[in-house]
Amino acid sequence: MANSRYDLAVIGSGPGGYVAAIRASQLKMKVAVVERDRPGGVCLNWGCIPSKALLNSAEAMETIRSAAKEHGIETGEVRVDFPRVIQRSRDAADKLQRGVRYLFKKNKIDLYEASGTVAGPNTIALEQAEGKPAPSASQIEAERILVASGSGERLLPGMKIGDGVMTSREALVHDRLPESIAIIGAGAIGLEFGYFYQAFGTKVTIIELEKQMLPGFDAEVAEELRRQFVKRGVKVMLGHGYKTMARNGDRWSVALDSADGEKTVEAENVLVAVGRGPLSKNLGLEGLGVEIERGGFIKVDDSFRTACDSVYAIGDVIRPPLLAHKASAEGVAAVEIMAGVREPGFDLASIAGCIYCEPEVACVGLTEAEARSRGIEVKVGKFPFRGNGKAVAINEAEGFVKFVVSEKYGEVVGCQIIGHHATDLISEVVLGRTLEATTAEFGRSVHPHPTMSEAIMEAALAAEGEAIHI
Repeated sequence: MANSRYDLAVIGSGPGGYVAAIRASQLKMKVAVVERDRPGGVCLNWGCIPSKALLNSAEAMETIRSAAKEHGIETGEVRVDFPRVIQRSRDAADKLQRGVRYLFKKNKIDLYEASGTVAGPNTIALEQAEGKPAPSASQIEAERILVASGSGERLLPGMKIGDGVMTSREALVHDRLPESIAIIGAGAIGLEFGYFYQAFGTKVTIIELEKQMLPGFDAEVAEELRRQFVKRGVKVMLGHGYKTMARNGDRWSVALDSADGEKTVEAENVLVAVGRGPLSKNLGLEGLGVEIERGGFIKVDDSFRTACDSVYAIGDVIRPPLLAHKASAEGVAAVEIMAGVREPGFDLASIAGCIYCEPEVACVGLTEAEARSRGIEVKVGKFPFRGNGKAVAINEAEGFVKFVVSEKYGEVVGCQIIGHHATDLISEVVLGRTLEATTAEFGRSVHPHPTMSEAIMEAALAAEGEAIHI
């Protein structure tokens, strides 16, 4: 490429990196992006997007198999072309990565498909990446460097991928539907794949060391989700720690520890979903004095700057929560701070967490337990979807909306939702918190009827002792 000197060079083109690059271009910066895999990063290619396509297929299967008769619809034998299910998800990923390429071209951003390492405060060295042609330059220079390298799948000691043992990355292209699967980890990834496989008839066992699903989430939400998974036929083993696994014929035998002693689970496939870790190694950062904290996270200040003044970092590589929308928001914040159009600082408390199994789970802010542990006097407003007309009409009446509210001011400290389309409903609460709305204001806002969003209004009213439909 003709211009190898830039105002900003971004390492990584996931939802943090590519969004930051586009915003920087809008702010009149000359921008380059270095990506060793495919534009869009893990999210578009190996995470958020293809997994949601799979979950959409699972929802369609549930509707056909379980709900059709309730609607008075008779179906014949239902057959599954599982390779086509997988291919549909890959098609969605392919379409969106092409879209990112288009956005780079539209915004005059140079894309270097290569492996990049930080060779100096203003230099990125480029090497040929696996499956890619040799890069057009051996290095690029930039006034500032933004590291957005993301995160990768974690394994427990002794685990090896292959022969039916998978992480989410392998599962996204595994086009043989297993008869049974053991899923180690009851976080977002484990539960989403658990729902997916169960919907297609796989015998699913979910194994979790902690005493609840979704460790760290509201306990009431976690218990409601466990109840719904068990109702669907999923075996949930909480308080069980992984020890070892060994091949037993055509199946895997997974040994577990629990308070009741050692147990064994056998399954055709094993999905390891024990979290993700930051990809901060082998980037050349230590040579510039960049501090790497415990867990591999890059230390940054309120401006997303590292200990090297010209090097910044955002997204999964700097801190939890490891979420695509958090990375995007940090990317925008970082380049706007660089450009002087925004003050330093970032509000992590306003980042919503979303789980896309069925029922969906979404939350923002503090749980009731977290608020009380911090000495905040709170009141709780809770409204079940069984009291919501739209939810009953569409047969999605499981779950609830829960507001955690400051007793003194009516401030929304946190909100948790479990139910159909919870991940869409939470955005109203996020906006309300941004505008510093109280539950009284949520409750006085007229919501259209019948809609699922009325449950937000009713939960807010419940916090004020004024709910109508419970």
